Amino acid sequence: MNLSNLKPPSGQKHRKKRIGRGMGSGLGKTSTRGSKGARSVSGYSIMRGFEGGQMPLHRRLPKRGFTNIFKKQYALVNLGRLDKLEGDSFNPDRLAELGVVRKMLDGVKVLGSGELTRKIRVEAHLFSRSALEKIQKAGGEAVVIGADAPQQ
Repeated sequence: MNLSNLKPPSGQKHRKKRIGRGMGSGLGKTSTRGSKGARSVSGYSIMRGFEGGQMPLHRRLPKRGFTNIFKKQYALVNLGRLDKLEGDSFNPDRLAELGVVRKMLDGVKVLGSGELTRKIRVEAHLFSRSALEKIQKAGGEAVVIGADAPQQ
């Protein structure tokens, strides 16, 4: 075998279809578009989701429910996790630094899952009722960020 005998496999190479080059090209007159119909005219653009007159998928599927675009999502932290961390004061920046919170989203919410055995100060955007009770019972302080009055 030498380089002069190399050639591509059969069926791999195709002649480019040159349309719109007149009758002598073998693809003349309508330039492969056919005589009539929407696709034959200039300026035709297909509607997104069009399925050739069949009922489109987005109309066949049921539409149910509601998505609230104003919903806030909070990064959740349990009290049991805070109890195991070193230090006695926690805020969102410190929690991110410690790796407890990965994405801040719309803020941090402290949940009451787990036991709190020591006095800590926690700054967060929201607290669950049970988390507030456990922090106050342990003698700690819960500070709500972005609010004038303490959360009840």
